[in-house]
Amino acid sequence: MYTESAKKAGYGAAAMLGVGLVSPTAAFSNMFTTFALSGVIGYQVVWGVAHSLHSPLMAVTNAVSGMTAVGGMYTMGGGLVPSTLSETLGFTATAISAVNITGGFLVTKKMLDMFKRPTDPPEFYELYAYPTAGFIGGFGLINLGFPQAASIAATASALGCIGGIAGLASQSTARMGLVSGMSGVSIGIAATIGSLSWPASTYVQLAAALGGGGFAGYEIAKRVDPTSLPQTVAAFHSLVGLAAVFSAAADYLEHAAHSPEMLDGVRLTSIALASVIGGVTTTGSVIAFGKLNGNLSSAPLQLEQRDQINMAAGAGTVAMMGLLMTMGHSHPAAGMVALAGMGVLSGGLGLHMTASIGGADMPVVITVLNSYSGWALCAEGFMLDKPILTTVGALIGSSGAILTHIMCVAMNRDIVSVLLGGYGTSATGGGEAMVFEGEATFTDVEATVENLKAAKEVIVVPGYGLAVANGQYAMAEIAKELRAQGVNLRFAIHPVAGRMPGQLNVLLAEAGVPYDIVLEMEEINDDFKDTDICLVVGANDTVNSAAIEDPNSIIAGMPVLHVWEAKNVIVMKRSMGAGYAGADNPVFIKDNTDMLLGDAKASCDALNAALA
Repeated sequence: MYTESAKKAGYGAAAMLGVGLVSPTAAFSNMFTTFALSGVIGYQVVWGVAHSLHSPLMAVTNAVSGMTAVGGMYTMGGGLVPSTLSETLGFTATAISAVNITGGFLVTKKMLDMFKRPTDPPEFYELYAYPTAGFIGGFGLINLGFPQAASIAATASALGCIGGIAGLASQSTARMGLVSGMSGVSIGIAATIGSLSWPASTYVQLAAALGGGGFAGYEIAKRVDPTSLPQTVAAFHSLVGLAAVFSAAADYLEHAAHSPEMLDGVRLTSIALASVIGGVTTTGSVIAFGKLNGNLSSAPLQLEQRDQINMAAGAGTVAMMGLLMTMGHSHPAAGMVALAGMGVLSGGLGLHMTASIGGADMPVVITVLNSYSGWALCAEGFMLDKPILTTVGALIGSSGAILTHIMCVAMNRDIVSVLLGGYGTSATGGGEAMVFEGEATFTDVEATVENLKAAKEVIVVPGYGLAVANGQYAMAEIAKELRAQGVNLRFAIHPVAGRMPGQLNVLLAEAGVPYDIVLEMEEINDDFKDTDICLVVGANDTVNSAAIEDPNSIIAGMPVLHVWEAKNVIVMKRSMGAGYAGADNPVFIKDNTDMLLGDAKASCDALNAALA
């Protein structure tokens, strides 16, 4: 352990010395310091977020990533309407970033409100609007004569955004975190406006961009429910990526036309990185949205020589980045060709790589795209020399990276295999999967109700099938009735249950299930052996014992909920079919399992009616 740790420390030390050797300017070194410290803070803060709040975490990072508006604002101009291509791109980037800000925060609020319990004390978080408004108003006054006020306001903004994520460490502080994040972004936008010197007509254009985008985000968020969360988050990711691409292109066009001397190596490299990362994020998120929303098949696209296609697109993208960085400062035409080439190639790469990934791996894809959006924002920070963007980008990048790690561990998948469209876990053997023989036994609603009434310990394992069937309300009533009768009923949630981290937690909270009886896999897995009945509702892969029993299974080694250890297992599913991963589930034919087939909502409604 110590040897490996010492090696990693050595690699880190060498990397830091390397950065010191190649650092071109003091400004770059300062920005790198901000980036490194923000990454460490992000790592510590995100690991502290409660598992049940991973969905709100992704939504709030969606909102905070709307700080790409800052990059757009610095390239806006032209009066009431943009007059050049760069100004048009800046306006568009600002507007679509506002969609993320408003939509992301409203979705976060809706989710956190679902976790409220009737016994919780009243909350008055709206009072924090006063100090935020006071700070912004005071900044507006002192900014007129004190040029460093904008820098201090940006620091306050960064602290607010950090608090927005740190607050998600528990249910008791989550809504305070939301308020902190909203304050941080508001102050950041205000600090940016305060650093600009525009004619009055351009501020009208800015109001139109922020107001129009904000209204669109509000309308989108109003329609979001727990079932549609994954595809909504993916759609918001695409907007962040597109805003990064537009901001980078606008910045290059603006400086190439008016101040080419400012297109140094750091700026051109940052423009290239923001364009490429943003391009991959945009198209990858669009494909992820299509798969999650049912517009595209969840099956992976399996073109011949797909790895060669990816390598060719990657090599072409690097070549275009090199062209921009070597010739972009002196040959604007070459820079334009490089920008267009990067956009097409990186967009194609994101499209092909995401299309080549199966629907079962979409939870990982969403978290990876979340991370990408953060690194694109970091690149904007270096491009504009704005520490607030680097800080916020590092937070979001760390958040997505950590959630990706959690998802991969929960699926026993290798991230490289996932991104390259591979299948199977890191433990899957090379032989044929086992064929489990036996016959399933079936039950009905009446028998299930009698068993539930006689039980003392019950664990319910919900899956995505419950969300699709919209059966959470009936399930919540069943839980309420059984607990009123003295049954110790609890819920068990697998980390990848649903289509994004924490989705099932939000779904149950929406129906009024108290969050303190909803437990994570590591908290409850040892309790199944002492459980009278385990009720599996719409889950399959996350309760598949083949992960343990068959070394050649496609899900071999994947951590699963040990439902089969309960005295009796009742599986509620639409059919006997395999799960999203395509692996047969031997739990269905075990001696202690009864199958209750049918639509999850209809079955839950019938159970609820019989229990009443």
